[in-house]
Amino acid sequence: MSVEALLALGSNLGEKKETLMRAIGDLCTHPKIEVKNVSPVAVTAPVGGPAGQPDFVNLVLRIETTLSPFDLLRFTQTIEDKHHRKREVHWGPRTLDIDIIQYASLEMDEPDLTLPHPRAAERAFVLEPWARMEPEAELAGSSVRNLAEIADDADGIREFFPAPVVCG
Repeated sequence: MSVEALLALGSNLGEKKETLMRAIGDLCTHPKIEVKNVSPVAVTAPVGGPAGQPDFVNLVLRIETTLSPFDLLRFTQTIEDKHHRKREVHWGPRTLDIDIIQYASLEMDEPDLTLPHPRAAERAFVLEPWARMEPEAELAGSSVRNLAEIADDADGIREFFPAPVVCG
């Protein structure tokens, strides 16, 4: 059975925008994933982690998948590894980060995966692109648009670029 999920992608090292586009392409190659919608690309200040990091580029995308949440997590981690993701510093700079924000209406708290994502409702770098892609979206019963406006990092969004072409 297919379910909808929301993924957040971010990068602040290397060819950032190109890495996000390639990662979307990697998602498109999986036979059990269909990319349905992609947000505009946001340029944002880093949140948390060590000082002096470069700005991030961030986007969210809506997918439909028959993968389980854990299979989806493993596949997204494979994509991160393909793009040279290093996990050396918590919230440190990275070539690619892919987070599962929502997986249908599933709520779970496991050591490797918490759904919905535990900090998504506080992060404008996730919420603002999502609200631009799906203006009526809700997270945990609250308007994503309203959550974006009150997020502590709302003033860290620098600019937007148009949504990329999806899967071809």
